[in-house]
Amino acid sequence: QLQLVESGGGLVQPGGSLRLSCVASGVTLNQDAIGWFRQAPGKEREGVACISASGSSTNYVDSVKGRFTISRDNAKNTVYLRMNSLKPEDTGVYYCAWTPYYICRTGYKVSDYNYWGQGTQVTVSS
Repeated sequence: QLQLVESGGGLVQPGGSLRLSCVASGVTLNQDAIGWFRQAPGKEREGVACISASGSSTNYVDSVKGRFTISRDNAKNTVYLRMNSLKPEDTGVYYCAWTPYYICRTGYKVSDYNYWGQGTQVTVSS
């Protein structure tokens, strides 16, 4: 059975950086796009970034462009989210999610993603 496990969250000051990891088991990731989502308290889950199966294509929500970088190492079955210049509004639980599509679909629809990790908390505060 496919499982995703996130790690790397924590408390960081504004302007700081974190790198999140998403390790997959039960599947070989090189055929599937992976997305990162986040959910702040009282808000809906929103898509943050997505990377295609090969890693050749990435996309980002406007609020993180230029600050976040998604990457993957298929040999390690791992997807990363590097987050720089963090802001308090980046606070939330971050989830990685698996989609059966080779490329990222537009719109970050939750229904396009079949498997989710348990999430890792990111808190940006001074």
